[in-house]
Amino acid sequence: MGTSEIKKGVLYLLVSGLFFGCLQEKESRIEEKADSQKQKTYEADWASLGKYNEDPEWFKNAKLGIYFHWGLYSVPAFGNEWYPRNMHFEGNKVYEHHLEKYGHPSEFGYHDFAPMFKAEKFNAEEWAQLFKDAGARFAGPVAEHHDGYAMWDSKLTPWDVMDTGPKKDITGELEKAIKGKGMKFITAFHHAKNLQRSTIMGEENGKSHFPYFEGMPPSSSDPDLQLMYGNMDPDKWYNDIWLGKLKEVIDNYSPDIIWFDYVLGDIPEEYRKEFCAYYLNATDGGKNEPVIVRKQHDLPLSVSVEDLEQARKETVGTKTWMTDATISDGSWGYTESLGVKPAKDVLHMLVDIVSKNGVLLLNISPKADGTIPENQRSGLLEMGAWLEKYGEAIYDTEAWYTFGEGPTKEPKGHFKNHKAFIKLTYSNEDIRYTTKDYDIYAIVLGSLKSNQDLVLQSFAKEKILDAPTIEKVTFLGSDEKIVWDYNEEKGLSLKAPSKAIEEMATVIKITISQ
Repeated sequence: MGTSEIKKGVLYLLVSGLFFGCLQEKESRIEEKADSQKQKTYEADWASLGKYNEDPEWFKNAKLGIYFHWGLYSVPAFGNEWYPRNMHFEGNKVYEHHLEKYGHPSEFGYHDFAPMFKAEKFNAEEWAQLFKDAGARFAGPVAEHHDGYAMWDSKLTPWDVMDTGPKKDITGELEKAIKGKGMKFITAFHHAKNLQRSTIMGEENGKSHFPYFEGMPPSSSDPDLQLMYGNMDPDKWYNDIWLGKLKEVIDNYSPDIIWFDYVLGDIPEEYRKEFCAYYLNATDGGKNEPVIVRKQHDLPLSVSVEDLEQARKETVGTKTWMTDATISDGSWGYTESLGVKPAKDVLHMLVDIVSKNGVLLLNISPKADGTIPENQRSGLLEMGAWLEKYGEAIYDTEAWYTFGEGPTKEPKGHFKNHKAFIKLTYSNEDIRYTTKDYDIYAIVLGSLKSNQDLVLQSFAKEKILDAPTIEKVTFLGSDEKIVWDYNEEKGLSLKAPSKAIEEMATVIKITISQ
């Protein structure tokens, strides 16, 4: 090699070195910037977490969401969604059914339903359109029930929809379809009950979803079966399974709402704190306004929204709260004998909840093949048709000074009286109020006869204290000029239109002066 060639080689090495040095420096700066952007806004302690806005405006204004109990328990379609637990207890009707149809649970375990859960008719776009047509502003799946089966493409367990049964990412398809329709996305988690606390932690089978009986799959030492039945070291389960699955769903599907079922309080506090911090930090430090919903007192209200299962408040809530209820009159998961509530009863429940600053999370029950039964579909669409006409009295509203008037009273005691709530029905003597700007909506829970006289007693001065100046009164759905009179002692008297408005609920709009 000549001198000139050596010089060229040295120069090339110098230039290359400078180039790659600059490139590495640039990459380092990019990495540093990325790391700085990933800095935690929230630490895993309640004081830090309490700084976040737990009930953002979009959630307050949404009013209605839809979710669904759908999984392996939809295959036997018998009893209810607690089939995987009850199939192990001799004398239980589910045990007898399982024995007769599938064999002894020691030989045909709950995990054996996984190949049978095909969801072959599932269409995420059709489901999302149905939810939107029903009037929902958010929707999504029960990501995992108590049964250890993940309704997403999970890398933490072989018991998921991608590795078994459907062989498709149900949650992923739903997220794309639901967000694509302009709705927010919710994932519900019931898996806090999946850990076997019976023999492992010295507790009775009552606190474990899967009972521990020798010779049954839930007591197996097979590592794969332990991942479904929760039969493993508690600390490993808390971190790798309970928290790990939450992180996996957060990272892959960015849910706007994460909802928790009961038994969350049995998860050690350190893991609950870590979840909250991880979720909020993963949503751009909470700037994307995520919502965490819980039952009982499992999380502080400074970081979560209160949920009342199959129940609701008797008075106006000082904060946004939620009711989770099912459209069915029985099981939350599909069964062959499942009945459905009348659409008007579901609508009246929604109106009562909204009048008290609440939000309704309504459950439906799809079949194992991925179809939604027609009686559920028609009920959703009937309610949606009403909301399409009269939704201005529901969406983006807030509670008035009183939730309403009328003879029907809600039971006390929340969930312990949920059966009484389920039986509760309203009539056109019951009125609920909402308000938006300078409009007050009086929603009669039923239809009124033509020219029927009505007095809105909540407008009486002794009740309202500061009597408003009423500018206009109209019935939504009618073009007739309404005859009305305001008396500070009696309230607002009015006469219904001459042509009856045949609706599940009748909306009167009262506009007051600014």
